[in-house]
Amino acid sequence: MRAKKLRRMAGYRAGLRSRTYATALLNRPTAPRRTLEVRAADGTRLRVYAYGPEDAKPVVLIHGWTCAIEYWNAQINTFAGEYRVIAYDQRGHGGSELGRGKLSMDVLADDLVAVLDAALAPGERAVLVGHSLGGMTVQAWAARYPERVREQARAVLLTNTASGRLVAETTVLPWFNRTARFLRRKLALPLVVGRLGLGLPILFPPVAPIRWLFARGIMHPSSTRELLDYSMGVVRSCPSLVRAKFGLLLAEMDLGDAARHLSVPTTVLAGEFDHLTPRVHADRIAELLRESGNLERQAVLPTGHLGNVEAYPQFNEELARVLVAAGDERMPAAG
Repeated sequence: MRAKKLRRMAGYRAGLRSRTYATALLNRPTAPRRTLEVRAADGTRLRVYAYGPEDAKPVVLIHGWTCAIEYWNAQINTFAGEYRVIAYDQRGHGGSELGRGKLSMDVLADDLVAVLDAALAPGERAVLVGHSLGGMTVQAWAARYPERVREQARAVLLTNTASGRLVAETTVLPWFNRTARFLRRKLALPLVVGRLGLGLPILFPPVAPIRWLFARGIMHPSSTRELLDYSMGVVRSCPSLVRAKFGLLLAEMDLGDAARHLSVPTTVLAGEFDHLTPRVHADRIAELLRESGNLERQAVLPTGHLGNVEAYPQFNEELARVLVAAGDERMPAAG
């Protein structure tokens, strides 16, 4: 009975991620797709897809907290005709297993290693694109395996992400923000409050109050109903216990100066109205990259936290710029 219930819930969540919308770019990708068999270092099975021509230049998409491969539909549909687009579910999300060990940023960095090793040929390099938790995963990977950065990456694009202090610098609570403005000083949200908010196994039923909070706390209030429905469908597909487990990780996550190890051209994007990862985070990462000489570009999009969905035309322009500038996909032969 339990196994049957679990299968039914898995099917329901998969349905949330694969709904049909009027905007074709948001729908299931039409490009040819291959499934890559990938197991992480601890044996956890990861869902990994490769879209587009097998001999094309690779781009790897790493999604954020509570999302899945389908979060990138607007990018996969745009670029899979010319590029080999590889996307995977972070452990516990989408169709990937959660695993049994302790969750950490090092574990997520190891997962990215497993994906890259499975998706790339020896000497082949990809453009890595990380959103939110995905951007943190890329930074953790670079700090843990700095020798791999130039070996497997041609360029990096980080969007709506941070390196730490998520609780202290969030602006997601309007009443807290107003108090800070009234006192004319910056107030840090207490860690215990942030842990409680991020670590609760809350549900996101598609009712009016939740939609209102989602539109104002995560997306820009002017986002269309279609974009809101699409985004909520993807986020709601994440099991609540997984959401809570990763939320606790994010509450205490501190990558320090990990971005210094991104030793390839790196673009950093922020959302002008992003309350989960306000622009101050992008500024901090960009400054580290500027000091190391690897900041390619920094820009701000008129979005909330889901920049590549809310403003997918502008985001795709930024990604196209990165892909064109990235150059050859293979490292010169040694010697």
